[in-house]
Amino acid sequence: MEGDPALRLRVFDLNCWAIRYLSKRRQERIRLIGDRLCQEGFDLVLLQEVWSEQDYSDLKAKLGGCCPYSHYFRSGVIGSGLCIFSKFPILDTLLYQYSLNGYPYMLQHGDWFCGKSVGLAVINISGIVFNVYVTHLHAEYCREKDAYLPHRVVQAWELLQFIRHTAKAADVVLLGGDLNMHPQDVGIRLLRCWTGLRDAFTETKHFEGCEDGCTLIPNNCFTVNSELQPFPLGIRIDYILYKAGSGFTVRCEELQTTTGTAPGTDIPYSDHEAVMATLHVQRTGQAAGVTPSTAVPALVEVLSEARTEVRVGLQAARRQRYSSGRMALLALLLLLLQAAAALGALAGLAEGQPFPKLSFALLAFLALGVLLLATGLHLFHTIEVKMLQGTEEQMRMALGVLQEHPGRS
Repeated sequence: MEGDPALRLRVFDLNCWAIRYLSKRRQERIRLIGDRLCQEGFDLVLLQEVWSEQDYSDLKAKLGGCCPYSHYFRSGVIGSGLCIFSKFPILDTLLYQYSLNGYPYMLQHGDWFCGKSVGLAVINISGIVFNVYVTHLHAEYCREKDAYLPHRVVQAWELLQFIRHTAKAADVVLLGGDLNMHPQDVGIRLLRCWTGLRDAFTETKHFEGCEDGCTLIPNNCFTVNSELQPFPLGIRIDYILYKAGSGFTVRCEELQTTTGTAPGTDIPYSDHEAVMATLHVQRTGQAAGVTPSTAVPALVEVLSEARTEVRVGLQAARRQRYSSGRMALLALLLLLLQAAAALGALAGLAEGQPFPKLSFALLAFLALGVLLLATGLHLFHTIEVKMLQGTEEQMRMALGVLQEHPGRS
């Protein structure tokens, strides 16, 4: 009831940047992260980019005293990199892998191989059911020409749908992670507007840390400063979002970010700054009111904007599918011509003209390689078209429902 004491919950969120063989001073930083978590005794720890299961095992062993319950979410070629540590028992877990996640041929970015996903852990804390989500969306890389924006919007759409359909029985919803979106980007506006999640940074009563809550800052020694040139203060792409269910209230009393190097060292914990929130959860005993219809126009606007971005991506995917299909067809025709020429040579139709066997073989191998590559790309972009088309149709249907029956949103 309203007189019940508030539950105080300390939450830690960090993109650990722990890529085996590639991330600088990875093992040392994982050790520092574990030390910090042990010292401060957080109730919930949400980590991303823990790509090595050995790193997870090391953290699990170190945090056994303060956060004895944990789960590592596995997906994709090298794993999702997501894990949760909790002071309270984890009752259930679920993982959803996003349908689109960049391009396999963009090896320098590597997002496609990472199995970007959202993980859910259901946790009962003092009789209150928490649905705790941790996620990591596709990186931006270039803001001026963001080729991955449609994929990230699709991921944001799938994330909000996953939360909507799994959080109905939860008393409190908590989402943490590297969303790779600025606060005013269409994807996060869509996520927050549709789910009703509140941003701990904008809601907190007391903030301490990097200016504007930035979590990717220029004075981090692991940051590529050229990528932050348009943003001298840095950018805020790591979030702790929350909302209360019926009969509960949640407020953020305090929010902190790390601000550079770990105490007593010359390195930070990661190329991202950690986000640490102190939440107060209280039972009110009152049913939540109906969402006011005044929110519908804003939701229609942001959903229309998101749908436009998906349609732009759909057009680009169709062009790439057509180009790769045409390339595969040309390679196939070249192979058929070579086969016809070879048959003619064997039949003696080309007497008097020595047959260049080595050149012919090299050309055949080249044509076969192009055929296989182009066919693979054509199949990949066909799947991409279907996923984008499916999301666009879902958004169109949702827009129709919002405009015709606002109360059903």
